[in-house]
Amino acid sequence: MNADDDTDVIETVTGVSEENRTGVWWWVSRIASYTLLAAMLFVLGVTVVVPKVTGSTPYTILTGSMKPSYPPGSLVVVKPAAADELEVGTAITYQIRSGEPEVVTHRIVATQQSGRGITTYVTRGDNNGSDDENPVQIGQIRGKVWYSVPYMGYVNNWLNGEQRKITVTVIVIGLVGYALFMFVGAGVDRHRSRKEQSP
Repeated sequence: MNADDDTDVIETVTGVSEENRTGVWWWVSRIASYTLLAAMLFVLGVTVVVPKVTGSTPYTILTGSMKPSYPPGSLVVVKPAAADELEVGTAITYQIRSGEPEVVTHRIVATQQSGRGITTYVTRGDNNGSDDENPVQIGQIRGKVWYSVPYMGYVNNWLNGEQRKITVTVIVIGLVGYALFMFVGAGVDRHRSRKEQSP
């Protein structure tokens, strides 16, 4: 076998290597990995990072009283609101009984003012046929709904307490590892490409 034949063999191997790096399965694996990365970032962002940074609180809708706006399982992120932001039509999360942890998310449908100038809020679930029994006082209100994500409330319920810390740590480590892997892989590809192009 002469030198020309050896060169032909090398070119054939190089062609296969290049095809492996740009073929259908290469693209499928890249798309799948980027999709998984985006999903992890999204879950981490909406359930942990954004609420933490903005001082908001995530809650899970458990009943159908706010359908179709917030069906059961929706994640609602509630941010503190001043009294002048609490207008008719605003969805708020408030304590069912003042001083107790149990809350509900309903919409303000009217405001009332006592002779002493104290404002209270009449609320109702979007899917309910009547107003809530007791007007809501300003001290009961945890805030107004900032944004919601369907079904993400189930994830939020699962990510509670110690489990949330462990999961967030695992996700962060995974993202850092993935970024490092992609960085090293890109460097290897560039080095291989330069080596193949050199005479």
